[in-house]
Amino acid sequence: MRKYIGEIGLLVTAIIWGTGFPVSAIALDYFTPYQILAGRFAIGALLLIVVFHRKLAGLSLAAVLKGSLLGVFLYGAFALQTVGLQFTTPSNNAFLTAVNVLVVPFIAFVLYHRKVGAYEVAGAFLAMIGIALLSLNGSLSVNPGDVLSLLCAVLFAFHIFYTGQFVKTEDAITLTLVQMTAAAAIAWITVGIRGEAALPVTPESAASLLYLGVFSTTIAFLLQTVAQKHVTETKAAILLSMESLWGMIFSILMLHETVTFQMLAGAALILAAILLAETKPGFLARRRSGQSAG
Repeated sequence: MRKYIGEIGLLVTAIIWGTGFPVSAIALDYFTPYQILAGRFAIGALLLIVVFHRKLAGLSLAAVLKGSLLGVFLYGAFALQTVGLQFTTPSNNAFLTAVNVLVVPFIAFVLYHRKVGAYEVAGAFLAMIGIALLSLNGSLSVNPGDVLSLLCAVLFAFHIFYTGQFVKTEDAITLTLVQMTAAAAIAWITVGIRGEAALPVTPESAASLLYLGVFSTTIAFLLQTVAQKHVTETKAAILLSMESLWGMIFSILMLHETVTFQMLAGAALILAAILLAETKPGFLARRRSGQSAG
């Protein structure tokens, strides 16, 4: 079981993020998108500081800089996704955001000349096709919203990639604490500039915001950061792409969305992508071993 702790952590993260789709839809009945971001990141930062405040005593400049960079990527990605949604359709936004699955291995290749395994690239493409089937209802058309959604995907890809890089030398909890604090600071500066700092708090609105802050933000990103110590960045991106699958499942359960054959086919392809990424290396190793023995 410990051998797969990274995969299990990322799978749980994807499930939690999947629940965030319907909860975010509920929260939008009470808050603006920027208020939701400010609220969820503030809750996340406060919880992490309360629980892990002792980590602050040994905080290094390197951890602050690396965590802050992750916070910039994190908030920037969410902000671009939100603004992009104002100019394009939700299906285009979801699909283009999910392009981060493909971007991650190419970041590794271009910036670090790291060899990318064929099984990882194939898994990423399979996952992208599955996400397309889950998300797309019509044809893609280029507009400002689509461009912003693509930029969002790039920032999410950089966040996944550099999380994998930074956890090799920095404490995962410290990185999560710093990045959440940085994202919260940026979020509250943004709502202040926009004149949206007063959040309309009711029992219903508070419940949705607390869920997003505690589960979809604090627990999910802490799990992601810790789990990425144990898997490659490309495999992490593929596993996190299951967010779309779980988002579909929880939207059906909570918002009573209609199930279609296209949605089921997309879910099947995402699962196939994960199985390919998980089993192909073992298959190749066994094949080489068999050839050597022969």
